Amino acid sequence: MPELPEVEVTRLSFVDRIASARILSAVMGKPLRWPLGCEPAALCGQQVLGVRRRGKYLLVDLTSGLLMIHLGMSGSIRFGFDLPPPGKHDHFELVTDLGTLRLHDPRRFGAVVFAATENHPSALKLLGRLGVEPLTGAFQVGTFHLALKQKKTSIKQVLLTGGIVVGVGNIYASEALFLAGIRPTARAGTLSKPRAGRLHAAIQKVLTQALAAGGSTLKDFSSASGNSGYFQLEAMVYDRAGLPCKICAKPVKSLRQGQRSSFFCATCQKP
Repeated sequence: MPELPEVEVTRLSFVDRIASARILSAVMGKPLRWPLGCEPAALCGQQVLGVRRRGKYLLVDLTSGLLMIHLGMSGSIRFGFDLPPPGKHDHFELVTDLGTLRLHDPRRFGAVVFAATENHPSALKLLGRLGVEPLTGAFQVGTFHLALKQKKTSIKQVLLTGGIVVGVGNIYASEALFLAGIRPTARAGTLSKPRAGRLHAAIQKVLTQALAAGGSTLKDFSSASGNSGYFQLEAMVYDRAGLPCKICAKPVKSLRQGQRSSFFCATCQKP
C-alpha cells in the first residue's frame, strides 16, 4: 500500500505542473471504494489551486471545493499530456488544459471523493480523525508519549491506525520500530518516555530517508512521472524474514498482526 512517503513523492511529482490548470472534463470508470460525491460534469470549469497531502490522502484544492484522492492498496497517479489510452484499471481521469490526471488502481481500493469544504461531513469522515503529521512541529515527543499511554494494544497496531500519528504504514512502522529497538508486539501503553522518544526520532528518520529515496516500490508503485522508489533496498528488517539482521546477524523474524506481516529482530528489539 502506498504510505506517506509514496503519497508525498506522488504529490511532489505533479504539484507544480498542475497548478492553475483548468478542468475540461472528468471521467469516472468502474466504481471505486467510495462514490465521487458529485456529478463528474460539475467539476468542469473549475481551476486547480494546489495539491496538499494529509496522511495518505492527496487533497486537490479547487476554486470551489476539493478532491480527496486515496491510492488504496495498489493505486498510482499519472499526470501529463502524453498518456496512453486508458486501460481497464484506469478508473478516474481529470482532463485539464495542462494535462490529464489519471488514477490507475488494479484492486479498486482507492477513491476520489469531492467535498464542498474541508469541514463538510464527507471530508470530516475521511480526514477528521487523523493524527498529527510526523514531519511537522506538531509531532511532539511529550504528546506522543501521553497518547501512547492511553493505548492497550501493540505499538505496531497503534502506529498503523493513524489516530496518533499519520502515514506510518506497515513498511515504515517495521523499520522505525527496529531503529528504536522496540519489538512490534510491545504494548504501546507500557513504553517509557525514553523509549517513546527513540521511536519518535526513528519515525521521523525513517520517513525522511524514504522520501529521499523516492518511497518504496514493492510491486507497482511509481510517481506521477513514472519513477520508482528505492527505499526497500535500504530496509533493515521489512520483507527480510530468515535473512541475517544487518546489526547482529541473527535471522530476522516475522509474525502476523492484524492481517499484516511484521518483521523484527528478536535480539536487537526488546519487548
